[in-house]
Amino acid sequence: MTHRSKLRKRVYFILLLLIVMMLLVACAENNKTFHDHKQIISKVQLKSDIPLKDAIVVKENNMLSIDSEAFINVSVASLWTEPDSNRPIDVPSTTNPVDMRKWSNSMSIKEKDWLIGELQTQALLGDVVTILEKRGDWARIAVHDQPTPKNELGYDAWLPLAQLIYHSGFEKLVNNNSKAVVNTPTAFLYNDRNMEDAYIEISYNTQLPVIEQLQNAVRVGTPGDGDKWLAIDNVKIYSTEEDIVMPSGNDLVQAGEQFLGLPYLWAGTSGFGFDCSGFTYSLYNNHGIIIPRDSSVQATHGTAVQKDELQKGDLLFFANENGKGFIHHVGMYIGNGKMIHAPNNTKPIEIINVFESSYWSSEYAGARRYID
Repeated sequence: MTHRSKLRKRVYFILLLLIVMMLLVACAENNKTFHDHKQIISKVQLKSDIPLKDAIVVKENNMLSIDSEAFINVSVASLWTEPDSNRPIDVPSTTNPVDMRKWSNSMSIKEKDWLIGELQTQALLGDVVTILEKRGDWARIAVHDQPTPKNELGYDAWLPLAQLIYHSGFEKLVNNNSKAVVNTPTAFLYNDRNMEDAYIEISYNTQLPVIEQLQNAVRVGTPGDGDKWLAIDNVKIYSTEEDIVMPSGNDLVQAGEQFLGLPYLWAGTSGFGFDCSGFTYSLYNNHGIIIPRDSSVQATHGTAVQKDELQKGDLLFFANENGKGFIHHVGMYIGNGKMIHAPNNTKPIEIINVFESSYWSSEYAGARRYID
């Protein structure tokens, strides 16, 4: 072998060795990058209790635009006067999903009193809202089916963006399908038609589109998690708005009495807790009659009724200054001089002899009728 041939082979060998070394370095860098990526994911998952699925929903919701419509994507959304003003104890009500029972049961009377003025109202799973403003991870929305003179679009306040979603498929179902309306204090949505795998607990008056109806169950659409199942005994189903029959006074009384003993919750409009006007609003809304959200506005609509002409289902109003001042309370007349109402944080929903009470009789400001 010539000297030139030996030199050529040695050069080839060195080049090959360099290539191998470069490949090894590249592999090591890839492994490090992959390892670092896994560490980043791990840190994110450890830092937050939000599942990956919910994190994706949050990202999508950040793209919801102002003036667009969206849907409530939790069983009950609590709407705040100001964004990001909740306390640590309120976390079960500001996450997705929420845990309304845990939230309500964890608060003392004093802690519930703190909510006065801090909360405005609540909205239920599937409710349609308009986004008015966004600030960080919060959005100011108007709830369409909660009339108020404050905003022609509906009652407005703040909630976490993670509790909103828009889904065109759900919107089509809402616009075209029959409607299932929950008429028990609460009900469970299930993942399966046998109703063995519970998904979440939802509230009285939750209204969802019907996909399929069986003898003992109904399949409904949800705004953010596909089809779910409800027990047929927990709902009434309407094919169209015209199918909703005007309720009688007895219908409203029977609906209200199932909430006796339920704790009061300021701004509440759900079967987990009502305030006074949230209670009357929800009873009527459940029967297809949209009335204003606040007692002071409920007192200016409907038909005025004299005290000696009261009927079951009429709304009774109470005001400061011996009934002459600002309306501060509402209850529903149930006959025989009695009223059912959500009084305050110290008492649950109760029935009282309203005109035998010196306090309530002195504050009585009149009555309104919303049914024929």
